[in-house]
Amino acid sequence: MGLFTGKKGLVLGIANDHSIAWAITKQLQAEGAEMAFTHLPDKDPERPRMERRLRKLVDDFATFILPCDVTNDEDMDAVFDKAKEQWGEIDFVLHSIAYAPINDLKGPVAEVSRDGFKTSMEISVYSLMSVANRAQHILKEGGNILTLTYLGGEKVIPGYNVMGICKAALESTVEYLAYELGAKGIRVNALSAGPLKTLSSSAVGEFDMMLKLYTDMSPLRRNITPEEVGKSGAFLLSDMASGVTGENLHVDSGYHIMGAGSTEKD
Repeated sequence: MGLFTGKKGLVLGIANDHSIAWAITKQLQAEGAEMAFTHLPDKDPERPRMERRLRKLVDDFATFILPCDVTNDEDMDAVFDKAKEQWGEIDFVLHSIAYAPINDLKGPVAEVSRDGFKTSMEISVYSLMSVANRAQHILKEGGNILTLTYLGGEKVIPGYNVMGICKAALESTVEYLAYELGAKGIRVNALSAGPLKTLSSSAVGEFDMMLKLYTDMSPLRRNITPEEVGKSGAFLLSDMASGVTGENLHVDSGYHIMGAGSTEKD
């Protein structure tokens, strides 16, 4: 019997095998979870790169796989309608969705375009609200929603720019949703991981320097691993965390507590 034996859930937003959502999914699958997945719709149906990339990872155990553009209400409805048809009720939702147009992400915050800001906030923040709105009707009491954030939502991380503003809004959204859905016995949490080489982090400048900074400054004197993030995500999604909601769990070797580097010689 695994921690998730008999549990069913939706995983939204695995980009590839380096995704934090994939690290969490591996832990969930190892503990017996039944899962369905979404991917970005492919622009060219004859060359379904997004679908093929996801199927390569999850085809052996996915209950179903659907395309989903979170800015399209019809796509969102289709995913949750399918989950209700397939299972009736679900136990969890993992939300791993964020985006900012590259020019707005790489440029100064003061120069972010109006349309770029709207797009970034809609996909990175409003999508969680949209997910929660639909999920609340099929989540069991005791069910939960988990989203992914980063320290750039709390402190200035040079190069993170407009996405840091989106993550700040996302973390506040988690708290408001936790309050509202708590009356239904539904938990809502966020996981804030240290730097890992993902598709998202590749767009952030000086990433290698960030890895060294975490190694030098964090209390554990090292960066985290995908496996550690995966286990922490599985914990928050499990009944082991039944009393935890509105939380932003840092999995970053303690880096977030530091105000300066250590003066001690290791």
